[in-house]
Amino acid sequence: MPWLDKLERRAGWLAFPGLFRFYVLFGALVHVLSWIQPDLEMLLDFDRSKIFSGEVWRLATFLFATDAVGQPSTIGVLFLFFAVIIGFLISDSLESAWGVFSTSLFLYCGYFALVIANLLVHGTGMSGSLFYSSAFFAFATLFPRHEFLLFFVLPVQVRFLALIGAALLAIQALGHPVLFIFFLFAFANYFLWLLPDFIRSRKGLASATIRRRRFEHDSIPELDAFHRCAVCGRTEHDDAHLEFRVGHDGKEYCAEHLPEEESKSSA
Repeated sequence: MPWLDKLERRAGWLAFPGLFRFYVLFGALVHVLSWIQPDLEMLLDFDRSKIFSGEVWRLATFLFATDAVGQPSTIGVLFLFFAVIIGFLISDSLESAWGVFSTSLFLYCGYFALVIANLLVHGTGMSGSLFYSSAFFAFATLFPRHEFLLFFVLPVQVRFLALIGAALLAIQALGHPVLFIFFLFAFANYFLWLLPDFIRSRKGLASATIRRRRFEHDSIPELDAFHRCAVCGRTEHDDAHLEFRVGHDGKEYCAEHLPEEESKSSA
């Protein structure tokens, strides 16, 4: 995007290589500590009254707070392991596609959008998962055919996983309409970075399809016409009810331009 290129020239120092990697690693650490100390989430979540009272660290730690940690289990450990591995893949892939600066700005935008969302809608407890999801959706949009082995066996393209995730979010929002506002801000970075390019690519694809069909339509009469009037050049493709006859001169005419002597003899 041109405006990002201009901004990078002026504020390139904002680039943070591997920023999402650090986020994923720190989030995994907090997750493990929450297994040890379940009350940790209460010290990290976004609480407006406590933030305004001086607990400003919550403006950063709310990204790692979750009320769904529970007790450690084999499934929980595996889930955390794959979340870290996929997070590393997302980080490297986004930086290779966009560059470090644009990826860093994407994440900064996601963070500030979530701060606004939490100020507007209180107590969702979803900020960390949505911050991760916005990056995952970006990865799925840029690399839709990348495959994961579901249950170590079934290959599934990431675009289908993203569609399932989006459907689950939509179902949640239908049950609690206020979440529409929260999600609108939570995924603001995705909408700003991915939606314009997606719309342009769809328009370009639609234009190319129209041009191809027009070319095919213009080419078929020239190639496949069986009858052609020697006077007006019309074929059976121009009018399915048009009649053609061959004159004494060996040329083919439509009924309207048939030579006068031919018309009288046929009558």
